[in-house]
Amino acid sequence: MGVSVGTGLDLLLDQVMVGDCIDLMRRLPPASVHAIFADPPYNLQLKGDLRRPNDTLVDGVDDAWDRFDDLPSYDAFTRAWLTEARRVLRKDGTIWVMGSYHNVFRLGTALQDLGFWVLNDVIWRKSNPMPNFRGRRFTNAHETLIWAARGPESRYRFNYAAMKALNEEVQMRSDWFIPLCTGSERLRDDKGAKLHPTQKPEALLHRVILSCTAPGEVVLDPFLGTGTTAAVARRLGRRYIGLERDPGYAAAAMARIEAVEPLSETAALTTAGKREQPRIPFGHLVERGVVPPGSILVDRARRWSATVAADGSIRCGRAQGSIHQVGAAVQEAPSCNGWAFWHVEQPGGRLRLLDEYRVEALGSQG
Repeated sequence: MGVSVGTGLDLLLDQVMVGDCIDLMRRLPPASVHAIFADPPYNLQLKGDLRRPNDTLVDGVDDAWDRFDDLPSYDAFTRAWLTEARRVLRKDGTIWVMGSYHNVFRLGTALQDLGFWVLNDVIWRKSNPMPNFRGRRFTNAHETLIWAARGPESRYRFNYAAMKALNEEVQMRSDWFIPLCTGSERLRDDKGAKLHPTQKPEALLHRVILSCTAPGEVVLDPFLGTGTTAAVARRLGRRYIGLERDPGYAAAAMARIEAVEPLSETAALTTAGKREQPRIPFGHLVERGVVPPGSILVDRARRWSATVAADGSIRCGRAQGSIHQVGAAVQEAPSCNGWAFWHVEQPGGRLRLLDEYRVEALGSQG
């Protein structure tokens, strides 16, 4: 792994390439990647009502890269990178394009005009959004992800069972309630300031990548930033290509990626009681890293042990499924409350009940 300029038509896997994304994509072979995640510039307009009194932008974004002088130049840029993205995307691949109210409608128009086939628009609802400081608009509490196939004829991948398992055996909806990137996950500079203004949470990319790729497949991010897409792809056993024009961001991304420990082959795979109110799926703890993939769950007497998979399912011998299903299977019981049955082993050998993690997660949402 390393930072590379990337020349010729070789497919440089597990690399962060520095430069203009359009130029770099032109060097990639056609039909060479399985999925693309793109979080392009927001196209912020420099209007007075978009600024706080201290002259920083309302949504906390102050990077010149996110601003364009006029709409025609932004639209031309959008169509240029999307054209290259469609060229390098495999026939049955899919693309995720993310935007806010500043740009998502223009992105959607460009996608459809270029022949992509829109499958879903997913709403990322932020549990802790940036406030609207001047009180002249609604608090902007969501962003939109457009999921599209390369064309209407594409036989695209959708890991339906994995998404259902991640959501505790309930169909995954198109509104995702995930907090902003905060705490230790947030990259900071030597002075403690945010290294990147719009770093995305790993939980969001976990769900995106898990939904449409298989282990070993290639994920491209043309606007890599500080490397969230590549870091999650590496953890989930996918290959990645990251493009980033800022050398500082690229270096930070590479350091972050190199620190990621890939999952075992078993944990990277996905699957083909008492009702708590409010409920939280076990998969939410997995994608947020609270109980990360690869963790071992045991019962109180340590008679059985189960491995946590990337989609929130668990495996114990031949039994696989939700924490409740596998708990019932190993006990040969008609049902089981997995939260009260499974434990996570702590340093020193102490067992901690899985339900304690659920309670903490519910408390943090409140």
